[in-house]
Amino acid sequence: MQFASRSYSADSISAVQELYHSNGWTDGLPIVPPTREAVQECLEWVMMPPDQLIGIEPVRGLAITAEKLAINAVMAGCLPMHFPVVVTAWTAMMQDEFLMHGATASTGGCAVLVILNGPIRLEIGASGTFNALANSDRATAVIGRAIRLCLINLLDDRPGVIDRSTLGHPGKFSYCVAEDEEDMTWLPLAEHRGVPKGASSVTVMSAGAPRQLMNEWTTKPEEILETFAAEMRANMRHYSIHPGNYAIVIPKQLREHLQAGGWTKADIATFIHERARIHRREWAEVGKGAVVRDRGDSVYTAMDSPDQLLVVAAGGPAGGFGAVIPPWLGNKSYAVTLPIGVCVDCEPPKK
Repeated sequence: MQFASRSYSADSISAVQELYHSNGWTDGLPIVPPTREAVQECLEWVMMPPDQLIGIEPVRGLAITAEKLAINAVMAGCLPMHFPVVVTAWTAMMQDEFLMHGATASTGGCAVLVILNGPIRLEIGASGTFNALANSDRATAVIGRAIRLCLINLLDDRPGVIDRSTLGHPGKFSYCVAEDEEDMTWLPLAEHRGVPKGASSVTVMSAGAPRQLMNEWTTKPEEILETFAAEMRANMRHYSIHPGNYAIVIPKQLREHLQAGGWTKADIATFIHERARIHRREWAEVGKGAVVRDRGDSVYTAMDSPDQLLVVAAGGPAGGFGAVIPPWLGNKSYAVTLPIGVCVDCEPPKK
């Protein structure tokens, strides 16, 4: 394979680390040296030449190639089997509705949340149970990190350069979760969003940090879901009023109560859409009275429609915990779901 990237030589693994750190090519953590052999193995796994165009970043017109993604995936610790997820996630991020430049350059400090569905989860060992939103397994850890390293090195999304985050959050190191499809009666998220049954897929969302909640004092679905809705209302009061994609993560203990009551993901989304809304006057209670003016009775919803809620089954088996993951800036950026291994924007064959 012919590579376009410049190559470097180093005398030791320590020298490699210092070379990458001194050039600002890392996220502050050690990297895996992206040798020619390792990069080539990733490209061969997805059967792509190095100059395969993955897409064009919409705002600055930057070309993203398979070679560049593979280099950063290796740096993050990805094995070849992880690389199809990285490619698909980046393809999804470059769709206009995701608004990648806005999300990654904003002072709001969001990160790219990656949600995995389908057989590939089992193939790569991605776990949707214990510690699901953290270091649950190798696959989700390195895939999430690869997304961040690609942003840094391909789009110059470095703190103080393109990335203008005031605070950011730990998900900017890695933010990837696999849905626990084997332990639920619901449709997987991707299938709920139109991907054919049995297909592996990736959903990406510009997301704030997870807001953990807890309710183990009831088995009633309405009361459980009211806790989620209350957390979303809190986000609307404290952070952003703009409606958009929220994700809620429902671990096994709470999930079993909802499933036992016959609630589907669609039922959950409809209930929360009705409950997750506030009046503008509530801002006065949290120090934002100056913007209430004469519009105190105006009602704002967390989502424009129930379809904007991403319901994810994941988490360990015990404890009445759950999480709400808020959007970066509401409907400025929409979540995108794509099947893995499917060409986007391809023209049909000519007859």
